[in-house]
Amino acid sequence: MKIGVLSHIYVGNALIDMYGKCGSLNDAGKVFDKMSERDCVSWNSMVTACTANGRVFDALGFLEEMSREDNFTPNFVSWSALIGGFAQNGYDEEAIETLYKMRGLGLEPNARILASVLPACARLKKLNIGKELYGYITRHGFMSSPYIVNGLIDLYRRCGVMESAFKVFTKFSVRDEVSFNTMISGYCENGEIRKAKELFDMMEHEGKSRDLISWNSMISGYADNLMFDEALRLLVDLMNKGGTIEPDSFTLGSALSTCAETRFLRLGKGIHSYCIVKGLQSNLFVGGALVEMYCQCLDIEAAQKALNQVPKKDQVIWNTFVSGYASCNQMESIQSILQTMKNDGFEPDVYTWNGIIAGYVEKGYNELALQLFSDMQASNLRPDIYTVGIVLPACSRLVTIERGKQVHAYAVRCGFESDLYIRAAVVDMYGKCGLMKYAKTVHNRTEYYNLVMQNAMLTALAMHGYGEDGIALFREMLIDGFKPDNVTFLAVLSSCVHAGSVETGQEFFGLMGSYDVVPTLKHYTCMVDLLSRTGQLKQAHEMVEEMPMRPDSVIWGALLGGCITHGDVELGELAARKLIELEPNNSSNYVMLANLYASTGKWVELRKVRQQMKDEELHKSPGCSWIEDKEETHVFMAWDRSHKRAKEIYDILDNLTAEMRFEHV
Repeated sequence: MKIGVLSHIYVGNALIDMYGKCGSLNDAGKVFDKMSERDCVSWNSMVTACTANGRVFDALGFLEEMSREDNFTPNFVSWSALIGGFAQNGYDEEAIETLYKMRGLGLEPNARILASVLPACARLKKLNIGKELYGYITRHGFMSSPYIVNGLIDLYRRCGVMESAFKVFTKFSVRDEVSFNTMISGYCENGEIRKAKELFDMMEHEGKSRDLISWNSMISGYADNLMFDEALRLLVDLMNKGGTIEPDSFTLGSALSTCAETRFLRLGKGIHSYCIVKGLQSNLFVGGALVEMYCQCLDIEAAQKALNQVPKKDQVIWNTFVSGYASCNQMESIQSILQTMKNDGFEPDVYTWNGIIAGYVEKGYNELALQLFSDMQASNLRPDIYTVGIVLPACSRLVTIERGKQVHAYAVRCGFESDLYIRAAVVDMYGKCGLMKYAKTVHNRTEYYNLVMQNAMLTALAMHGYGEDGIALFREMLIDGFKPDNVTFLAVLSSCVHAGSVETGQEFFGLMGSYDVVPTLKHYTCMVDLLSRTGQLKQAHEMVEEMPMRPDSVIWGALLGGCITHGDVELGELAARKLIELEPNNSSNYVMLANLYASTGKWVELRKVRQQMKDEELHKSPGCSWIEDKEETHVFMAWDRSHKRAKEIYDILDNLTAEMRFEHV
């Protein structure tokens, strides 16, 4: 400036470029403003400097001012810099829009511009635009660019169209580490783990270097798809490679999450030791995974130590720890932990309270969970959709109709009822509370169903004996293309039991294999119950003897119930012996055997059973009922005087009894 060379356009442009690349955008702007004469390169240099420093909308301003101030038309370089800047800084919509503007002015993009726009389409999952670009790329011969090819593979991966991704990979890809890793990630994300593993193994066969991204993709893919044993085996393989590739924080975090899901505490401790050796225990991501693993394995002291090893904590790790305390039944310590959290500078948020409520529900403290939900509504914290999803099952388990309605009303006010999973939970709640009218209303108001919603309705119908309705709904589901799971089949078999439809039940039971559903003990119990109720006791017994798992007391009880109904003493005695072997202290088993003898007139055997119950001091469990009044549940048992208003209740009962006797006389 002192010697006056700034008047030379070439020098000024070079200074703008230098300042832009060095991150000094203000100095680049000062040089630009002081230039007595500017050309198109000067303007393009400012556009490039702005995009390089993340000031993409300032770059857009310079591009628009070019023609207004100095009468220059933005050229290919101007548009290329702006599109690249938008894409690199996460302004994906703007990058695509600017590309279309560029083409509208008659300027055609090159491979570099398209390679920058394809990731924007991928992140936005704009498959149609991506296909349009693919056609342009093919017509203009850009498929030789590995950046273009990998961009297309990534686009199809993110959009879940792995068949198209594989076609591009096999036909155009140079099959480098990037393209392999992209395909492996895509298959893992879309649940096609077998194909991901095939490519992972193929990399080694083709001499490609399986880097840490490859290993991490496979380990996390196994974990995300609930294939925990495979994830841990692959981690062990990686750790045995002898230091050529070492697990990083992401690898260890995925592995620890797998240990948490499988409650594999011993291996989790081994990974913790490895983290300490490598100095990764203080890493926030690893530390959070350690806290979660120990909490899931109910080792709260170890979770506390893992938390203390992380010097810079965040809200997430504190929420994980608080949730762990609730899940570990440490209710009395939660307030102290919350205070420690506050002292560390973090206020409990809705996720904190969700974790506590979930812990309460998991441990059966449903009343406390609902109270906390009410407290949240009274505070400045608004329960979110996850809170509602957690407390609805608590209402179901307590069979609390009024509070269930209140939670439902809250979901409606907040717009959560449109979520199919919330709606399914509402149907389930009404079904378990006995309000089938409301359950059917919510179900029928649903425009689009998923399997969870249909299963909830099917289970409610089966629970309340609407057998024919359940069977009809199941057939509708098959027509609509639903793939039934084990819950679906359990509910529809239960419907067949209530409807007494043996042939239909056998048809559906045989259908399970067609949908890759393996019958469990509960499915066999439904079939045995169905056959027993309809008098086909021989077939029921054969099924019990031939099924691939050991029969439990429930299935023997179903067979014995059928024997009582149809008077088969010999088979009933066999079922009763099996029941008493499994549950020798359960008085109900002796009562059922006594009922069998009573129904067939075997009074001597009946007296023997009653004498045995007396000798072993076995008493029939009293009946239980409850009513809900003003958000309070009152439980009553036969001859129970524990209720706080027992005297008042029995006085009224005596008066009613006396009145009934008087009227009868």
